[in-house]
Amino acid sequence: MKRIRQLHLHLGCFFAPLLLFYVGTGWYQTLQVDRRKNPAEAESVLRKLVAVHTDQIYPAAFANSWSPAVFKFLVVVMSIALIATTLLGIYLAMRAMRRRWLVWASLILGVLVPAFTLWLGAKR
Repeated sequence: MKRIRQLHLHLGCFFAPLLLFYVGTGWYQTLQVDRRKNPAEAESVLRKLVAVHTDQIYPAAFANSWSPAVFKFLVVVMSIALIATTLLGIYLAMRAMRRRWLVWASLILGVLVPAFTLWLGAKR
C-alpha cells in the first residue's frame, strides 16, 4: 500500500505541470471561438500555447518545418500516467473509505453529470 501511495504521489507530481498546461489551454480553447490554424498567425503567447495543445508545435517565425513526434510521445506517456494515477486514486479511495458507496456515488456522478450537461446542450 505504501508503494502504491508513493507511485501515485510521484506520477501525479511529475505530470501535474503538463496536465495543468493541457487543462488550461484546453479550457481557453473551449471558450475561444476564433481558433487560428496557421502557426504564423499566432501572435500572443497564449495563442502559441494553444497551438502546442492543438497541433503539438510551438509556432516560431523562423522554423522551416515541425516534427511533433517527440512531444506526442510525451503526451502518450502522460496520458498513460494519468490513467494509472486515476485508477490508483480510485483504488486508494476504495481502501481508505469505510463507506465505499460514497466512492461509487462519486464515480457514478462523475459520469452522469457530464453526460447530462452534454444532453442538455444538444439541439433537438
